[in-house]
Amino acid sequence: MTGLIAFREIVLKVHSRCDLACDHCYVYEHADQSWRARPKVISPEVISHTASRLAEHARDHALPSVTVIFHGGEPLLAGTARLRLVCQEFSRALAGIAALDLRIHTNGLQLSTRYLDLFDEFGVRVGISLDGDRAANDRHRRFADGRTSHPLVLAAVDLLRSEPYRHLYQGLLCTVDVANDPVAVLDALVALEPPRVDFLLPHATWESPPPRPDGAPDAYARWLLRVFDHWERLGRPVPVRLFESLFSTLRGGPSLTESLGLAPTDLVVVETDGTLEQVDSLKSAFEGAAATGFNVFDHSFDQVAAHPGVRARQLGLAGVSGSCRRCPVVRSCGGGLYTHRYRDGGAAGGDFDNPSVYCTDLRELVDGVEGRTALRETAPQLSDPAELARSQEELTRVLLARLHADLAGDPGWARAWELLDAVERAGDAGVDALDAVLEHPFTRTWVLAALDAARDGGRDGGRDGGPEGSEAARRLTALAVAAVLRGGLDLPAEVVYRDGEVYLPTLGLLRLGEPGTQGRAALRTTDEGYAVRDGRTEHRFGPAAGDARWQPVRTWSPGPDAAPVALEDLDPYRNCFARPPRLRLGAGEAEEWRGRLDRAWALLHEAVPGFARAAAVGLTTLTPLAGGPRAGGWGEAGRHGPGALGVPYAAGVPETALALLTGRRRARLRALTEVTDLYALDGEWQHPSPWRERPVPVSRLLADVHERVAVEAYRRATRAAEPGAADRIHQALDRLSEAAELTVTGKRLVAELRWELKAVDA
Repeated sequence: MTGLIAFREIVLKVHSRCDLACDHCYVYEHADQSWRARPKVISPEVISHTASRLAEHARDHALPSVTVIFHGGEPLLAGTARLRLVCQEFSRALAGIAALDLRIHTNGLQLSTRYLDLFDEFGVRVGISLDGDRAANDRHRRFADGRTSHPLVLAAVDLLRSEPYRHLYQGLLCTVDVANDPVAVLDALVALEPPRVDFLLPHATWESPPPRPDGAPDAYARWLLRVFDHWERLGRPVPVRLFESLFSTLRGGPSLTESLGLAPTDLVVVETDGTLEQVDSLKSAFEGAAATGFNVFDHSFDQVAAHPGVRARQLGLAGVSGSCRRCPVVRSCGGGLYTHRYRDGGAAGGDFDNPSVYCTDLRELVDGVEGRTALRETAPQLSDPAELARSQEELTRVLLARLHADLAGDPGWARAWELLDAVERAGDAGVDALDAVLEHPFTRTWVLAALDAARDGGRDGGRDGGPEGSEAARRLTALAVAAVLRGGLDLPAEVVYRDGEVYLPTLGLLRLGEPGTQGRAALRTTDEGYAVRDGRTEHRFGPAAGDARWQPVRTWSPGPDAAPVALEDLDPYRNCFARPPRLRLGAGEAEEWRGRLDRAWALLHEAVPGFARAAAVGLTTLTPLAGGPRAGGWGEAGRHGPGALGVPYAAGVPETALALLTGRRRARLRALTEVTDLYALDGEWQHPSPWRERPVPVSRLLADVHERVAVEAYRRATRAAEPGAADRIHQALDRLSEAAELTVTGKRLVAELRWELKAVDA
């Protein structure tokens, strides 16, 4: 069957009775009482068939691993012999098919060395239910005659924490009761040094709502936020899955728990009689809510996966209610646990197409955690250009290392890599020189092209190889030699040239022969500049222009205090923009372009000085593009590292100014998205756009606003503002503020855009 989401987690009911009488138990105390008609202990036949079905499912879906959780009732009541049989059958069935992760959730009362020795043998990890200190635990987790279970549970946890069983300790599960002291509960749990704590909301529906002693709709949020604050004060001593899940979703990552987030369900329940059911908590809704009509004897797991009830919990955003889809925290709360959405519709029947009965709690919890952590969770690259530059350089190094892993067997590449390593080990001068060539924006362009070629089965960076080595090896060699020359290092620097010339990144183009010739030449630094030896002939050339064999990279300064910007019209990898680059500018053309750039930059500083200063930060390379400006005159950011910008050569001064401004805004946003998470990419989220006919993803809407805020400022300053333009930006910002897929960093960026627009409106 196609389109199914495979089950990766099996809850196996090995015993259907319990030795406690917890009054909040969904199995025995809630709507579904089907446990009464089921056998107490799982049979060998059910065990064998379930193991076979799981192995079949794992093989058909090529699952790398599966998890089996022993559950109940109280699973330890099944006894060591039956549990051993379960471990053996599943281990045998999954051998050679998928890794097997065995776990057990228990109240711990029966836990002893007999069980733990068995679990150690098969690697069964143990999670224990405990609601906190004695007062909290005794509120619900008591024996049928009212006796406390707390001392016995603590003894079980102590045994589990001891050697040689500590490695089996999975964590503690705590059901929230707002009548308990949240600080005392956390302290009691932390004292037991669990690898993880799970806080669980008590199962409830709109028909059986959770207790709220003070009648407040946010009582559970306030309780959990008090836990969170105390957890923070303690220095986060243990992982808390609820909070870790919120951190993940607020950063744009996945949910880490079924009770939150939009991740599709991948869990199926096997009852003691072999009945296959949906998630167990549905027993809180109504009699038969978890039923599928399938069993392990007659049906495959794929048939269960196709069940409408299961599919309803695999639809992501489309699977929550309309009001939830419009909520800005839906990625984090996910509409709440499916069970908690149930509402009885009377004669029309009940359904789950509702917000969670904990809706107010969940909204306040997400907002509360975000508000408490937003400042430290915001990526530093957003506000610190130096940090953004460091992250981008690290990204280039990571990509280069990945390319090295693909091409290390190429002899030419290996020689160039050794030289690059020698440069980095040559002290501060070598490190600075290497940084300069790696920060060259078109180094990233080349690395990405070479990685594409390697993935496609090639080894030459997308170009033909030859006797002198692959294109990738030649470029790496030229890059290493450029670093040697920049650093004035006493290292052997031999370049491979092809078609009579070689480009040295950041330095210039060196002609070594007639077109069509290829070979090798040794380069070195001199007091006046550089020298090249080709055979027996040595030729000296300097960094400046005036030598027919040497074409240096020209520069332009955007201001007296600004670093020089390369006017890059030589690098063969500059051809990474939407339109083709100009060929090498003549001397007169270069001077004319510098003049236009000077006047355009002066116009920006006069019209929008704050935006102009921001545009100058990180700008390292300008490439002249063929033709005049496109509609609107906006600049182009191609497939390259940060710092580069393509500007139409034939554009006038106002168009060049706008190209510089918008191109830098576009480049900055793209650089941020490459090293930070501004939004999640886990769904077909679409938003109305004031500038486009159809809804667009948040990435497009954010990019439009990011550019148009600067454009609006420029046009107002130059008296060319369009009527209604600011209103459209405000509309888009309002939509972005409600976008659930924005991360904490993305929301901070939207807030910055609001402040920028406010300054424009002032």
